[in-house]
Amino acid sequence: MKNFSSWLIAMFAFMFWGFRLVGTTLSSIGIDFMFVPNNMTMEIALLFITFICICFMMKRKLLAAVIYLIAHFMYYGPTFVTHFMQLLDNTLDTTLYMSILFEFFALVLPIAALFDILLDKNRKAHPTDKKTDWFYKNKDYDRKLDERADKNNYRTL
Repeated sequence: MKNFSSWLIAMFAFMFWGFRLVGTTLSSIGIDFMFVPNNMTMEIALLFITFICICFMMKRKLLAAVIYLIAHFMYYGPTFVTHFMQLLDNTLDTTLYMSILFEFFALVLPIAALFDILLDKNRKAHPTDKKTDWFYKNKDYDRKLDERADKNNYRTL
């Protein structure tokens, strides 16, 4: 993760995950928070999936970003569409505006993470490893090694 945008997406994903964790915990206790989970069991499962996916997305794994996108669209997509249609029909009460905003962020963040990983040119083409790059990418060392190898003057008996 060399790009600033990658760090920002990972940071927002962890903050949003923490926000959902707090909201789910408070909702299970019975305390009203900014949002109410649609399905408590699915929300808890999604929290675990999200945490694992975010950790692998930091390692630039494309499969993790795809799983993150699919899981969020399956969970937040239908409710976002119904709430948005209620907003267009003017039948939405004021308490669900926060849910629309929350669901919007839940759908935009995985899209941004997927595009960030897809558009990263250095993900597969030029992976770097500081422990070995000094040896394998050093042409002067290769020339010295080649010259030394050509001048072997061992005596044979």
